[in-house]
Amino acid sequence: MDNLVGDPLISLEGVSKQFNSRTATLEILKESNFQIYRGETIAVVGPSGIGKSTLLNIIGTLDKPETGKLLYQGQDLFALNDERLARFRNAQIGFVFQFHYLLQGFTAIENVIIPGLIARMDKKNIEKQAAKLLERVGLDSRRTQRVEDLSGGEQQRVAIARALVMEPELLLADEPTGNLDQKNSDSVHALLNELNKELNMTVIVVTHNNKFAKMMERTVTLHGGEIVSA
Repeated sequence: MDNLVGDPLISLEGVSKQFNSRTATLEILKESNFQIYRGETIAVVGPSGIGKSTLLNIIGTLDKPETGKLLYQGQDLFALNDERLARFRNAQIGFVFQFHYLLQGFTAIENVIIPGLIARMDKKNIEKQAAKLLERVGLDSRRTQRVEDLSGGEQQRVAIARALVMEPELLLADEPTGNLDQKNSDSVHALLNELNKELNMTVIVVTHNNKFAKMMERTVTLHGGEIVSA
C-alpha cells in the first residue's frame, strides 16, 4: 500500500509474551517482529483467547513483554521509566474500549477533557478542543449532558472524543462496537475511518466484526506466536 513507505511509526522487535498457569504455558508472541506505519489502519482478528487484546496492550504500552523492544520512531518505549512512559502514553496514544469507562456523574465534555487535565494543560484550551471534538462526533448539543443520560452509541462517541483530545498519533480500539446495535456500530465504524483520513492518524482495532475488519487497510492475526496477515 502506498502509505507503507519510509520508516515505521512503531516497531515490535523480537517481542515475546507468555502467560503461565499451574498446568500450561500460553505463548502469545514468540520473538515477533511487526511494523506499523503512520496513517494506516489495521484490524487484528481471530478467535477469542489467541491474544489480540494482549497485542494491543503491548502496542499501547499498557503491558510489557518478557523480551524484545517496542520502538516509537526509533525510541525504545519500555526503556523509559514509569513516569515518562505514562506521559508518552497520555500524549501520543488514544484508547477506545468495548466498555467506554466514562466517569458517571460527569458531563460529556468533563469526561473528554480528562487527558488534558492529567497533562496539566490550560483548562480553557483543552475545553475548546473537547468542544470541537464533540461537535465533530455529532454530540455538540449533548456536551453538557451527564454521560449516564446518553445512549450507548453516544457514550462510545464521547469515549472516542476523549481518546482524540490530546491529538494522538495512534488510536487503539479494542472491540469498540461490541456492545452496540448494528446502526450504532456502523456509525462508529464510519467515524473511525473518517478520522483516520482527516487526521492521518494510525488506527489499530481488535474486532470480531468481519465487515469492520474489511474496512481496514491491513488485517492481521496471531499464529504460532507470530503476527501474520489474516
